[in-house]
Amino acid sequence: MPGKNTLKTYVENGYYHIYNRGIDKKEIFIDEKDCTVFLHYLKLYLDTPQNLLKDKPLSPKLLYKINNLNLNREIDLLSFTLMPNHFHLQVKQYTKEAIQKLTRRVLTCFVRYYNNKYKRIGTLFESVYKAALIETEEQNLYLSSYIHRNPMKLKSSKFDYVQFSSYPYYLKSKTADWIKIDEISSYFKKSKNTAKSDIFSYQNFVEDFKENPEYALKELTLEEVNG
Repeated sequence: MPGKNTLKTYVENGYYHIYNRGIDKKEIFIDEKDCTVFLHYLKLYLDTPQNLLKDKPLSPKLLYKINNLNLNREIDLLSFTLMPNHFHLQVKQYTKEAIQKLTRRVLTCFVRYYNNKYKRIGTLFESVYKAALIETEEQNLYLSSYIHRNPMKLKSSKFDYVQFSSYPYYLKSKTADWIKIDEISSYFKKSKNTAKSDIFSYQNFVEDFKENPEYALKELTLEEVNG
């Protein structure tokens, strides 16, 4: 029987939660460089060619990818987080094929990097990535909070995985054109709390969120809700 969200329905202008984890729950982001490389590939395919071509010198291979494989007009990345053994992406795709193109390109590049670095061969991820169609505005909004809370739950980790999520961009401590925060942020008066009683900030929405196991997001997330 197919796993949850492995049978995908791709629609134009659709919002999705994309996620996958390492085979046998293996760690896939072992150090900060692993995270940096994964995000480099996301940026490569999601940033505008104009921004990417500012980085010089560029190899012929990178130039080809920028000029021929870039997806910045086909898909937006709304939020993301990397975790020790999995990742989450919240996206809006404008064409039916955008998610397939993005995941194939990013994951192929990352697996090649990972296997070369750690002297291994074979599959890195447990299965084909999952893609859950987000059906309501409420789900889309709360999914960003769910994604950003994930690294905050880590009890002990080698480094701060929050810094390898889109949360610092939502709080305006980092900026990047290829991470599209405006749609979610527009629901809130401000990014950061300015007072303890400030309930209208995005920071409050994330950090003071009261989780409900019966909430509708259960069908959009990993089989283990705390993943």
